[in-house]
Formats: sequence, C-alpha cells, structure tokens
Amino acid sequence: MKSILTKRYAVNLTTASLLFALIVSCSYVSLASANRPVGEILISGASVDGKSVTVNGEAAKSGRTIFDASMISTPAGQSAIVNLGRAGKIQIAPGSTVTLGLNGDAISSSVTSGSLTVLGSASPVSVTNANGETLSVASGESVTATSTSAAKAQTGPGGVNWWVWAAIIAGAATAVVLIVTLNDDDATVTSPVR
Repeated sequence: MKSILTKRYAVNLTTASLLFALIVSCSYVSLASANRPVGEILISGASVDGKSVTVNGEAAKSGRTIFDASMISTPAGQSAIVNLGRAGKIQIAPGSTVTLGLNGDAISSSVTSGSLTVLGSASPVSVTNANGETLSVASGESVTATSTSAAKAQTGPGGVNWWVWAAIIAGAATAVVLIVTLNDDDATVTSPVR
C-alpha cells in the first residue's frame, strides 16, 4: 500500500514541478519582449557622403517600424518624421541623435545632439537635453540638445520660414503685373472678324 501512495506522490510532484517550470518559462518570454512597436519613420532629404538615417545603429528606410526606446540618428542633409499614431508626430532635424519613448499617449525623448520639433502631440512631450535638464515641449515648438527652454517653431511649408514664402509670392505677383503692363507695345486695335 505504501508503494502505491509513494508512486502517486512522485507523479503528483513531477506534474506540479513541470507545470511550475512551464509557467515560469512563459513569463520570461513575455518579459523579454518589453520593446513594443510604437510608430513608423518617414525619411526625407538626400544622403551626404553615403550616410543614412539609422535606428539603433542600423540603416533605416521610410516606413520602418519604430520600437519603444529606439535611438534615431540623422546625418547632415536628411531629416526624419516619426509618426507615433495617436500620441503625435516628432520631426528630427538633420545632424541629430534622439531617443524616443512612449508610455500610453505620453511621448518622452532624449536629445543628445541636434534638435527636434513636436509637430503634433496629445500632451506636451518630455524632452531631456544633453545637459540632463528635462523640458516640456508643446506642439509646434522645437528644442535643441543645448537649449534650456522650448522655442516656437517658425517654419512654414517645406521647412522654410513664412516670410520667405511671402517674399516669393510678392515677387511673383510683381513680375506678373510688370510683364502684363509693360508688354503692351502694339498700337493696332484688333477686333473680331465679322
């Protein structure tokens, strides 16, 4: 009788041990995948000296998925926009190194070189500069690695200041008016054929 109870106890102990090992190993797998996809990157500009935008040290192309705590580096001549879905969009200027994080809809970042602009965000973005200071950056504001406060971005379409676009439009309008008024050197009157 004792041998049957001993065998049953051994089987139960073995089953419980295997079940415990399975539960523990499954939790390690889920803990190992802490980096989750948070958005995608869109790259613009021409590469200089064959360098390209990198994500965690690997060359990246537009449309690449960005994961939580990714480090993005842009070379001179290329900028990147990171679309973080509902949380917002961040533009990384050429020659910058930025680490992005996302907690729900709250964006956090660290700028070690260059600058970034918050194009849109559900809430202010927490940015740590190269000096270790944390700044709160709202939509439409820019911050550099050395700045102590966020500055309102003054750029218009294509990243050019609004006054440059105003000067281009005014110059084009002036040219059209001058061409129309000064090009009337024909004194003959033209009338429709009857």
